[in-house]
Amino acid sequence: MKIEDSVIIITGASSGIGRATAIKLADNGAKVVLMARSEDELNDLKSEITKKGGEAIVVTGDVTKKDDFQNVVSKTKREFGKITGLINNAGLMPLSFVEKLKTDEWEKMVDVNIKGVLNGVAAVLPELKENKGGNIINISSMAANRYFPGGAVYCATKSAVKMFSEGLRQELAPKYGINITSIEPGAVATNLTSTITDEDIKEKMEEMQKMETLEAEDIANSIYYVLTQPERVNINDVYLVPSEQQ
Repeated sequence: MKIEDSVIIITGASSGIGRATAIKLADNGAKVVLMARSEDELNDLKSEITKKGGEAIVVTGDVTKKDDFQNVVSKTKREFGKITGLINNAGLMPLSFVEKLKTDEWEKMVDVNIKGVLNGVAAVLPELKENKGGNIINISSMAANRYFPGGAVYCATKSAVKMFSEGLRQELAPKYGINITSIEPGAVATNLTSTITDEDIKEKMEEMQKMETLEAEDIANSIYYVLTQPERVNINDVYLVPSEQQ
């Protein structure tokens, strides 16, 4: 795939992995569509991209709302004429021990981490089928592969994303040339842990943060690698962890 010919929607683009990915792709010629709920942060990111000669549009939206995704698709086609890829990056990680019964947080994780991905795929798939190709990249986690304390619900959501990605690949890649990838990072220096309210988990996270974590740019580089492979190549999974993480 020629990155300079691509038009890619990025959810959760206002910070962290989404922001770093938007910059990386735009710097290399992709047209990027910045989706998140924070309009001010998205506009700041757009300004940073356009100052360097990149192309970006801002479309605020909530991934849990199907109508918001349809609006993103409509505005993208109106502005850029097509859609060639989607990066489902938006996610929440309010870790807690199950016995604390933080059920509202469980539901939010399911809504954003799973339903948000499903909504994104449902919105862009007709466009990618019409193109007879494209990429869907879902940001899962190393949590999809192994449990860690306080992560029962979070790990379950990321396992769902990983398996959904594999199902998509088997259904779509051979038939339509749409390549599907699950990106599965370990600990990353982002604000993902800011949603944790369980004090017992906060103590454990302080220990983990003593090691050198991945940077958002590391994940952006892996996404760029996926998108720049020949169309005949599907990168099923990218599993990357900090060198110090066990």
